[in-house]
Amino acid sequence: MTQTLRHIALADGDAHDTLLPLTFTRPVSELRIGILTMAERRAALEPAVYSPLTVDYLTEKWPADPEATETADAAEIAGTDDGTGRPLRITRPHDIFTHCGAALDVDFPLVTHGRESQPLSPTNTVIGPPERIFIEAGARVEGAILSTTGGPIYIGADAQIGEGSCLRGPISVGAKTIVNMGTRIYGPTAIGPQCRIGGELNNVVIQGYTNKAHDGFLGNAVLGEWCNLGAGCNASNLKNDYTEVKQWSYPQRRFAKTGLLHCGLVMGDHSKAGINTMLNTATVTGVGVNIHGTGFPRNFVASFSEGSASGFETVPFRKFIDTARRVMARRDVELTEADEHMLTTVYALTETYR
Repeated sequence: MTQTLRHIALADGDAHDTLLPLTFTRPVSELRIGILTMAERRAALEPAVYSPLTVDYLTEKWPADPEATETADAAEIAGTDDGTGRPLRITRPHDIFTHCGAALDVDFPLVTHGRESQPLSPTNTVIGPPERIFIEAGARVEGAILSTTGGPIYIGADAQIGEGSCLRGPISVGAKTIVNMGTRIYGPTAIGPQCRIGGELNNVVIQGYTNKAHDGFLGNAVLGEWCNLGAGCNASNLKNDYTEVKQWSYPQRRFAKTGLLHCGLVMGDHSKAGINTMLNTATVTGVGVNIHGTGFPRNFVASFSEGSASGFETVPFRKFIDTARRVMARRDVELTEADEHMLTTVYALTETYR
């Protein structure tokens, strides 16, 4: 007998505002925190028809399900436990990297259960249990050092791990992502599909389609899609006086305490930093930001702004959209009419911050 699946709407609720700028361009349920997005994890744990329940301007790209009869909290990390029997939640951007390890603990067995990894080349060095490494079909891993003593390592389909790279789990590398030679990645780190990764990363979550391909440090950070960090770009994650980090809060329209000692860059979709850019601790950039030049820019940069430490100006929307279309085409992804409508709305919504 065929089982009828439940239809469940994953509601953004207040998390849509508290997780900005990442949720300017996606529902909460579409955020990646481990191998899987929030919605994918739920579907793997409990089969159902899941759909986003989000703000109006996102529904052209992510329509609501008219058959949904139940509602669940999209910000809950399904399968995790906060110690009192409730799932962990992401309520601010830094929760994404803070809870990345817990998400990977859930995702790795979900994705690999009952499946066989591709064989690991003998050119690699493994430190720790080799069964905690899973390599999807088409992936290439040669001459790397893989440490699973701290957690598992998942390599997605057709990904490439370059010679001399050092990965210390827990780590996930998405499909078709390229990790350049000599890259150092410390977990918990989750990298989405079709990224270009290099330099040093420590506890970073990248949604996908983003380049951080060159030398430079990125730690305790969250990057959206279609971002680019130029060669030598470094983002601080620790204040010199070792005091608690404050970070820009969109709902409060001010810098708010995080409770963290280590907190790095949060970057919205389609944002970029040029070569040798220096970013202060806990910098937040909105959508469509372009940072370049010398010196430290301010640690909150409004969406669709371009400039440096000496000042910023508004990026004309047509200039931004033409660039975005070219960037996406490089990954054979089309900027759709729904994408342009969404970004048009975000441009208007963020005018107040520029």
